[in-house]
Amino acid sequence: MLFCKKLNDRKGRELTTQGAWLTGKYPNLLARYGYAEQEIEKRVESTWQALIAGDDQTRIYYETEDGMAYVLDTGNLDVRTEGMSYGMMMAVQMDRQDIFNRLWLWAKTYMYLTEGVHAGYFAWSCNPDGTKRAWEPAPDGEEYFALALFFASHRWGDGTEAPFKYGQEARQLLSKCLHQGEDGRGYPMWNKENKLIKFVPEVEFTDPSYHLPHFYELFALWANEEDRPFWREAARASRRYLTLACHPETGLAPEYAFYDGSPNHERGYGHFYSDSYRVAANIGLDHVWFGRDERLVAIVNKLQAFFCRPGPGDGPEAPGTPEAGPVDDSGTPPAGSVSEGSEAEGHNQEGHHLLPEEQDKAADEAADQRQDGRSLEQLPETATPALPCC
Repeated sequence: MLFCKKLNDRKGRELTTQGAWLTGKYPNLLARYGYAEQEIEKRVESTWQALIAGDDQTRIYYETEDGMAYVLDTGNLDVRTEGMSYGMMMAVQMDRQDIFNRLWLWAKTYMYLTEGVHAGYFAWSCNPDGTKRAWEPAPDGEEYFALALFFASHRWGDGTEAPFKYGQEARQLLSKCLHQGEDGRGYPMWNKENKLIKFVPEVEFTDPSYHLPHFYELFALWANEEDRPFWREAARASRRYLTLACHPETGLAPEYAFYDGSPNHERGYGHFYSDSYRVAANIGLDHVWFGRDERLVAIVNKLQAFFCRPGPGDGPEAPGTPEAGPVDDSGTPPAGSVSEGSEAEGHNQEGHHLLPEEQDKAADEAADQRQDGRSLEQLPETATPALPCC
């Protein structure tokens, strides 16, 4: 696999340690491995077309007669907020406002909850005909909706009518995520004390794959002004949390975990599977955009090394931790390679081991040094980062 090559490639490290958001230089992994730009663009476009207009073996996007569209979860034959929000993110990156609007209108029409304790959120699962299969949200959908809407606002400008006033929709959604329940009805999606995202609003545990510190950095620029300090702290809290939730030897993360990082087996999801696959991609994109905490790069390097180990992939357990549960090698994290080439450990320049609180301080100081005299607040309000593939 591609990500098994050159885990400690110094050239890649030089490309990402300052963060592309600040430098404006977005690394292209395929170009680094010698593919021509034209070939890369052709492959991206063909993959996109297979997803939106291919046959039943590849297609996930379906338009409806009333001018809307949905993304089908082909494994469960339903429509989920994570898939809809991913589809919107792909559409804005591919500059397809028509597809973006169709998906967003479907989500607002069928998934948006208008009553009950979850009013203002989105039902995480619906049937393709729009009827709801669930009446509660999953926060990973809301956070992806919000950033996709901000990107749409910056790329195309806001519409004049709801629900296409993209920036306003994003700010309202994020405000709901933080302040729901302050009137005594409902629950927020983030724990306001530890700044960590919840698995669902009414519980007090989390899902490591929901932690998107690179999103929160941008929410700290674009959300309602009174909420921006929270998002800055949330970015730092989520980076710190991932160092706790990922196994120290293998980098594997459980699907569900408690706030102290320990696996949550209460519902049988305390092992590395399904949701866990997204953690490497999230860490990689955070590193590419911001490069703030290289301890996270070490996690991905360990994960890569684990899956690149010699021997048959027959479902081993993470060494030293039965809690990590069985691992299905067919579900290798799909984008762990985005942070390839970066290596970081919790040691200072003299090689002395740092205590956890010293690691946090060192990571923050290193991030400040990589800003090159600029702060995120000084960057253009309309900036839209690229995904690694685009």
